Amino acid sequence: MSGRPTGEVRYVVVPGCLALLPEYAGQEDPVAPLRAAALDAVAALGDAVVLASSPQAVRVGAHLLSAAGHAAVDELPAQWSGPFLVVANGSAKRTDKAPGHFDERAEAFDAEVAERIRTGGAADLDAGLAADLWADVAALADLERHLVLDPATVEVTYDDDPYGVQYWVVRGTGVSRR
Repeated sequence: MSGRPTGEVRYVVVPGCLALLPEYAGQEDPVAPLRAAALDAVAALGDAVVLASSPQAVRVGAHLLSAAGHAAVDELPAQWSGPFLVVANGSAKRTDKAPGHFDERAEAFDAEVAERIRTGGAADLDAGLAADLWADVAALADLERHLVLDPATVEVTYDDDPYGVQYWVVRGTGVSRR
């Protein structure tokens, strides 16, 4: 892969929230606004390569694509110019009731992640701090290995921290490095 940009590519960022999977659904949807934003963004994407750092995140991404009538592309084809579905989320330590309990560093870290989502530079995020805060941001850096992001196209359609976990839904485009 060269560093020379060659073609515009769409991407969407969604969280790897297990509550988005049907097997975790209940009578009331605890993440209804998140689900609506994620499905709306993914519906416009088409078949996509899922960039994710864990099997759980891959499952969530594949489910969202399927629910929107699309397929997850299993491997990144050599000449891929299609869209990417990036599965990533911020810290899970934003409140005392968060899965990881409260960590005073979480809010500032999530603000930095949000800025990097909007402008690029996710590879420069502190991986050690991300791990401490239970943040899953590796796929954001992976996206930037494939695309030069265009900050002018970034649209954040969801930005909230239900249950003390920071989630975003983002649409954007970038130029392929292939």
